Amino acid sequence: MSLALLSAWSTTSWTDAASYWSGMDRALSNVSGPIAAINASALRHNALDMLVRSGGVPIRVASKSVRVREVIDATLALPGYRGILGFTLPEALWLADTHDDVVVGYPTADRAAIAALTADERAAQRVTLMVDDLAQLDLVDAVTPPGSRPEIRVAIEADASWRSRGLGHIGVRRSPVHEPADVATLARAIAARPGFRLVGLMMYEAQIAGQPDATGSGDGVIRWMQGRSAEELFERRGAIVAALRDVAHLEWVNGGGTGSLELTASDQSVTELTAGSGLLAGHLFDGYRAFDPAPAAAFALEVVRKPAADIATVLGGGWIASGPPVASRQPKPVWPQGLTTLGREGSGEVQTPLRGEAARGLRVGDRVWFRHAKSGELAERVGEYHVVDGDTVSTTVPTYRGEGKSFL
Repeated sequence: MSLALLSAWSTTSWTDAASYWSGMDRALSNVSGPIAAINASALRHNALDMLVRSGGVPIRVASKSVRVREVIDATLALPGYRGILGFTLPEALWLADTHDDVVVGYPTADRAAIAALTADERAAQRVTLMVDDLAQLDLVDAVTPPGSRPEIRVAIEADASWRSRGLGHIGVRRSPVHEPADVATLARAIAARPGFRLVGLMMYEAQIAGQPDATGSGDGVIRWMQGRSAEELFERRGAIVAALRDVAHLEWVNGGGTGSLELTASDQSVTELTAGSGLLAGHLFDGYRAFDPAPAAAFALEVVRKPAADIATVLGGGWIASGPPVASRQPKPVWPQGLTTLGREGSGEVQTPLRGEAARGLRVGDRVWFRHAKSGELAERVGEYHVVDGDTVSTTVPTYRGEGKSFL
């Protein structure tokens, strides 16, 4: 598609909640039922703001946090964005029809997809598999032996978590290889395997990129942890990269995420960043000092009943984000302001009661706007996004699900 999706500017700022959400309402006044929308002006702001924050280091788009091909394509058309970080091999094969640099961000055990990759020389040149264990290479060999397939591109993911002496493991549980010697040993074993080529290294510092540091509670401790973790990580990642360059030619070293673009870009061992959540800006990304994303993606549900004067019930709403089962994973009602879910019901599969003074003014048929906690998961609930430009819908774009794709 053209750059139209990212070329629109609106005179309405998202910081003026009344004008912003009222404009979204007016643009979609003739659309019925649960709807999902992207504000083009907010999306463009987020895309350009991330480029500023990256300081000239290229950004690889994390497709998991978008799941709309038109948005991915429009973002990649902006100078400064380069390549895709996918989340499954079937998705990567699909995207590789039109993109020549798709890295699968997680290891795969999908034998059918591996067979498709090894049977397609063009796809094998465009798709890179992520590994952290020789067993993952064994699986590829078991599907298609190295002598009867094109060379398979692979990258190592090394653990970026902080192993604090006092606090223990800080970060997510991903790769089993953590120390430079362990990563180098794995790299040498990959280099010795026929049919594979080591091309990259990824290290995702979730304890920094995925941890808000301006929520108003415990921020000082979080910032201290992030500073100490970054100091350790920069030294260790540099040592890992130095060790790997003695084994193979690395095309790229990937790090970071939406929440750590500035910090990771300052690491001289990193050649590219990854970000995606900052484009559509789920509400989990509201509490950061370094940036203030615009709420580019949202969904609206209709009021269908009034069980009490101060309660309005909308149809649906139980679009809970993945992660720990805590309140922050629920959708957040944002307009009208002041609405909250009920403690004993939360966001329900078929109905969500909302309480607050604003509910007194809501009537059956009125609309309530929500933001999803995460940026990409909303696309798994809807078949299309309406793209709003000012007070009008400029276009409608399908999600992965709207294109008949359900990858995970």
